[in-house]
Amino acid sequence: MGQLIVCRSVKSVDLEARSSLQTMSSSSGSPPEKRARLAVNSVDSSETILNTNNINMEGVKNGSSDDIDESLYSRQLYVLGHEAMRKMANSNVLVSGLGGLGVEIAKNVVLGGVKSVTIQDTLATTWSDLSSQFFLREDDVGKNRAEVTLPRLSELNSYVRVSSSTEPLTEDFLKQFQVVVLTNSSLEEQLRFGEFCHSNNIKFISASTYGLFGHVFCDFGKNFVVTDVDGEQPLSSMIADIEKSEDGVVASLDETRHGFNDDDYVTFSEVQGMTELNGCNPIKIKVLGPYTFSIGDTRKFSAYERGGIATTVKMPKTFNFKSISASMEQPEFLLSDFAKFDRPAILHIAFQALHHFKQKIGHLPKPRCKADAETFISLFKEVNDKSSAKVTDYNEELLQEFAYSSQGNICPVQAFIGGVAAQEVMKACSGKFSPLMQHLYFDALECLPKNKTTLTEQTCAPKNCRYDGEIVVFGDTFVDKLQNLRYFLVGAGAIGCEMLKNWAMMGVGTGERGQIFITDMDRIEKSNLNRQFLFRTWDVEKPKSITAANAARAMNPNIKIDAREDRVGPETESIFTDNFFESLDGVANALDNVDARMYMDRRCVYYCKPLLESGTLGTKGNVQVVIPHVTESYSSSQDPPEKSIPVCTVKNFPNAIEHTLQWAREEFEKEFHDDAETAIQFLTDPKFLERTLKLQGSQPSDILESVKRVVVDDRPQNFDDCVKLARYAFAKNYTNRIKQLLFNFPPDQKTSTGAPFWSGPKRCPTPLEFDSSKESHLDYIVAVANLKAHMYGLPQQRDRQQIKEMVDKISVPEFVPKSGVKIEVTDSEVASSSNTDSMANELDLIQKCLPDPSTLSGLKITSLEFEKDDDSNFHMDFIVAASNLRANNYSIPEADRHKSKLIAGRIIPAIATTTSMIVGLVCLELIKLTQGHTEIELYKNGFANLALPFFAFSEPIPPAKNKYYDTEFTLWDRFEVQGEMTLQEFLDYFQRQYKLEISMLSQNVCMLYSFFMPPAKRQERLDLPLSEVVKKVSKKKIPPYVKALVLEICCNDENGEDVEVPYVKYNLPK
Repeated sequence: MGQLIVCRSVKSVDLEARSSLQTMSSSSGSPPEKRARLAVNSVDSSETILNTNNINMEGVKNGSSDDIDESLYSRQLYVLGHEAMRKMANSNVLVSGLGGLGVEIAKNVVLGGVKSVTIQDTLATTWSDLSSQFFLREDDVGKNRAEVTLPRLSELNSYVRVSSSTEPLTEDFLKQFQVVVLTNSSLEEQLRFGEFCHSNNIKFISASTYGLFGHVFCDFGKNFVVTDVDGEQPLSSMIADIEKSEDGVVASLDETRHGFNDDDYVTFSEVQGMTELNGCNPIKIKVLGPYTFSIGDTRKFSAYERGGIATTVKMPKTFNFKSISASMEQPEFLLSDFAKFDRPAILHIAFQALHHFKQKIGHLPKPRCKADAETFISLFKEVNDKSSAKVTDYNEELLQEFAYSSQGNICPVQAFIGGVAAQEVMKACSGKFSPLMQHLYFDALECLPKNKTTLTEQTCAPKNCRYDGEIVVFGDTFVDKLQNLRYFLVGAGAIGCEMLKNWAMMGVGTGERGQIFITDMDRIEKSNLNRQFLFRTWDVEKPKSITAANAARAMNPNIKIDAREDRVGPETESIFTDNFFESLDGVANALDNVDARMYMDRRCVYYCKPLLESGTLGTKGNVQVVIPHVTESYSSSQDPPEKSIPVCTVKNFPNAIEHTLQWAREEFEKEFHDDAETAIQFLTDPKFLERTLKLQGSQPSDILESVKRVVVDDRPQNFDDCVKLARYAFAKNYTNRIKQLLFNFPPDQKTSTGAPFWSGPKRCPTPLEFDSSKESHLDYIVAVANLKAHMYGLPQQRDRQQIKEMVDKISVPEFVPKSGVKIEVTDSEVASSSNTDSMANELDLIQKCLPDPSTLSGLKITSLEFEKDDDSNFHMDFIVAASNLRANNYSIPEADRHKSKLIAGRIIPAIATTTSMIVGLVCLELIKLTQGHTEIELYKNGFANLALPFFAFSEPIPPAKNKYYDTEFTLWDRFEVQGEMTLQEFLDYFQRQYKLEISMLSQNVCMLYSFFMPPAKRQERLDLPLSEVVKKVSKKKIPPYVKALVLEICCNDENGEDVEVPYVKYNLPK
């Protein structure tokens, strides 16, 4: 049984990452998992947490749950896996020190799903706590932080037992825990309890934040075993050849990069000839090149013939940690920023000196107090001189700022450190991912103003208000700027919730001018609750944006939020108008798709507004700050496109479970959505037939054939008919098509070069013979029959035995393969295939078979939208069964329901810790923007991977420069023209003002003017006001909310050469 503690002492002070989804390549031989919940090892009641040290058990919810609730933990399970989650579900957690950092860690760990969390604190709430402790309210000042936090924290996850303690920590108390986390504890307590934990095999984490500085230390003891160091999916490579030699060189098929690294371990399957390798113990490899690697001596093995797959194997790795005392003298640092290579060693001494200062003086250095800063620097020198980790080169200005800000509670810093520390807690519980070795130091000094003369003891003095934690660092004037910001938050999911929490603590949008606008179309689902922490179980099915806004108001009643449920896009520009964007100070994206991100990016470039962009993928995250005229935009650089699967591979030659899952998803869309939608149009739209017959090529016959099948051929009258449709579909997909394929290409077929046709990526299939006693066969029948019943509005049947009896009565005609059936082998053959010869005759026959829609008034068809998270709707039942049956055809290892949902549902793995960390970094960039920084080197684009852990920060890229004549311009520049003027005046203006001859002028897709235009048409337009030309050509009125037109121009210079120029913003008269 494991247990986690985040500890906080009596003497401590209240301080406190563009990627794309990687396709899973590993295969699972386990049978499909039908249930949405998986049993885990039960915990004996005698092992429950002891009710000592005045632990308040009021927050107990359901700590004895024996299941992993997949509907709740769905996205996190794709990050951690079931085994790690089982270990966490047997771990008890204590969080001590309920300042902003402690509650951040506790929140993430409770969401993560450990067995229990006990929060411990002896301190009362102060005004400064309210700058970052989001579960404290103004009327909680003076009350114990743990007791006040308990009921609010316990709401996050009903499977986690949450309790509180207000007594000081003791060694006896710690004995019941496996993981102990101290937040902002004194150095004395860190050493005392850290050494105790090291000696008693208790995982120990210490985390601290002081103003703009943070620190995490980990000690997981001796021989800490990690089962998966990076969380990446195993790689597989198809084999072209294996040498029978001393080096055993393996070559990958078709010069496809294997992707392996030196010291990876691999095993083999499906090798013909050198069969000794199949299922072998993992072999350590040496990479020879991108297409070859060595596995060692193979001379005693049989000769290689063909085929085979090499797959990497995750090997356990053992880590040994120093105790905190030993590590203080011989520290090992994880760099958080390579631009600050020497910073960790300096901060290692500085944090120790700060503890000495507090012990000696009785408090932390006062804000902007030079005397206290000088005393601190003197203590730094004393500590440094005595330390075996002595630094010889340090900047006293850095130390001065460290002292000045040490009383600060900066929510974004605590969000970053809290996310990192909470992930380390999960590693300690589960043995999943590489632990932090052993010190991480972080700072965000770039957030301070360049001119610090405005920061004085007076402007940074606490005012007994909820923003004291910020005021002591940035001064009251800056906090006033934050309060009067007007920001547009696009999205209220995981990133959006974290953003609102940070903004509520920082005071963003609370001032007289300030306002936050948030929009999200989605409704809350149960799977959201695991990481979108502003939502509770009773919020399911409510609007995300409105619910998140209400939760943020509970945290800070002064925050002003306008919550909407509108999509962002061209269709809502009447809502998010010119006036709306012009009133903003900036935009923060919290989106989950690239198209919406790029649209918002274009809007921000047009209105010259800063954009805060971020995203997460499991333990990975990134941050990008876009600043007008300073950096490139989000769209300036793009990730490489995802590798697509060839059509012919999906259709006829699958060789991986991803191929069969894509085929199953396409089958679902065609059978239950697309064809149903087409049939509905046929039934309801009088002009459907007329419109369809005007389409090109084979489209009319294809569309009408699908209509005929849905409304005539396949129309069921009862559930028995639905079962018959399912049985015939089984025969068609898994027996007849395979027989026809093998008729065209027999198992011994040779290519034109004499090589076997069925080799390499082409796996020779086997037809399936239906057997209702086989679970997967009946799964398919049950799913298809019930989906057909839903589609046609018939009563469904969930009794498998009854369905089995129905299907056993159905006889299916024996299939005889036909000659002359063309099967495409390549994508080019797929693209060129056509049946134009018989198209007209087919179309005529189909039309004659279609009944008049008026005679089908009793037919009601429903098109089914694929929904992966509802386990009762048979959607995923169909996908799993359809995919695995096709995998059986081609001898591909099956995928269970969990993996199938990830791939077919295109799920993005997610975990709360990454979101917390990334949004913390985003909000630090917001602080810099609000400071008015214009120097690009002060901003940080960031990438992080908590699994490794790894952090990389870089200076944003400046915008690319173009030039006409001697004038340089970037994507942020445009020609501003004040209308109204005629088209001729517009042309003359550019000739006169810029010496540019406009050869073409367009607006959106409308060509307004061109040199090759007929003279009469050109002359007619030249005398019209430009806005009238736009109306005339587009045949649309200019909406009243549009203040300017965007015009694209092609120009020639004085030499008649084409020149690239910015677009034109043509401002319409008011």
